[in-house]
Amino acid sequence: MDFKLDKAHLLQQELFRSFAEKEIKPLAKDMDESEEYNMELLQKMQKYGFFGIPYAKEYGGAGSDVLAYTLCMEEVSKVDGSTGITISVHTSLCCACINEFGTEDQKQRFLRPLVDGSKIGCYGLTEPGAGSDVQGAQTVAVKDGDDWLITGSKIFTTNSGFADTNVVFAITDRSVPAAKGLTAFIVDLKDENGNRPEGITVSENIERMGIRAASNCIVSYDNVRVTPDRVLGKVGGGFKIAMTALNGGRIGIAAQSVGIAQGALDEAIKYAKERKQFGKPITAFQNTQFLVAELQTKIDAARLMTWRAAKAKDNHEDYASYAAMAKLFASSTAVEVTRAAVQIMGGYGYCREYPVERMYRDAKITEIYEGTSEVMKMVISGGMKLK
Repeated sequence: MDFKLDKAHLLQQELFRSFAEKEIKPLAKDMDESEEYNMELLQKMQKYGFFGIPYAKEYGGAGSDVLAYTLCMEEVSKVDGSTGITISVHTSLCCACINEFGTEDQKQRFLRPLVDGSKIGCYGLTEPGAGSDVQGAQTVAVKDGDDWLITGSKIFTTNSGFADTNVVFAITDRSVPAAKGLTAFIVDLKDENGNRPEGITVSENIERMGIRAASNCIVSYDNVRVTPDRVLGKVGGGFKIAMTALNGGRIGIAAQSVGIAQGALDEAIKYAKERKQFGKPITAFQNTQFLVAELQTKIDAARLMTWRAAKAKDNHEDYASYAAMAKLFASSTAVEVTRAAVQIMGGYGYCREYPVERMYRDAKITEIYEGTSEVMKMVISGGMKLK
């Protein structure tokens, strides 16, 4: 058992870290303040292959693996949680659905431009009345000849303000539970001219506590016509697709949590070495030393749990429980560490001049999206076969 990264992964990690420090970090504060993602930065990340890391070269991806993707997620999230979730939803949710369940034609038509840097994807599952409980979904797709007409609304759809492609889930059979009546569709959010297709409306950004630079909107569908070649997987097979994508997505969110936590602790330590009280740097006090030691230990534990889940997915093992454990622990750690970082820095930690207050706000969502902490405990206990 080897807990060290190999040379290839170490090189990738350094490349991600360098890009994050040089390109993302200088923009993070302004993007958060304006609550708008920088499109030039987005295009740079597309150009450098940040959106196709774990996907095969034959489809335009980087040909790397899930572990490399987690390294990317951690490094970018160290400096900006909004960038982390922008990459995560595109990679772990939208692309993963098409990669794992799409036909060869769908992979060539829809996956290739998503992973080669041409287009951005999003994922439409959550509704105003259906979050953790997918059974409450109200968005429907009804047959019209060979086509389908989708009607309903999806909320908290990350990337939807600028995304090109959406994997959206709709009820196609109300006579059975959602687990058997949900279907996945590949829907364009822009036409070839960059305009919204008929029947699709995307709201302004939802105002939020954290990850404020990420695009997060309500997407409404009014009899949106979808041709049969855009049905992903089998009709009625959408629940499995959605849950499989979320299982993988939790690895990315765990990595995001690790990055936010590590970034906050690094900032707090940097400040504490310079800040003097009672004639000494704050780091000279045992209280500070013991606190940062405990926090770093938890971050390292969360990182190793995340890598375990990533390697299990790369090895085609059953990784659902590992992913849930990693997300549960890493997200809790992120909230704890960012709160402590603000406390270490005192009044300055509470000021927007320093990034730890933003990291504190960003950390909380990791306990909520792509499965709340309570749902993670359901997944973990379910895997333990207690009944």
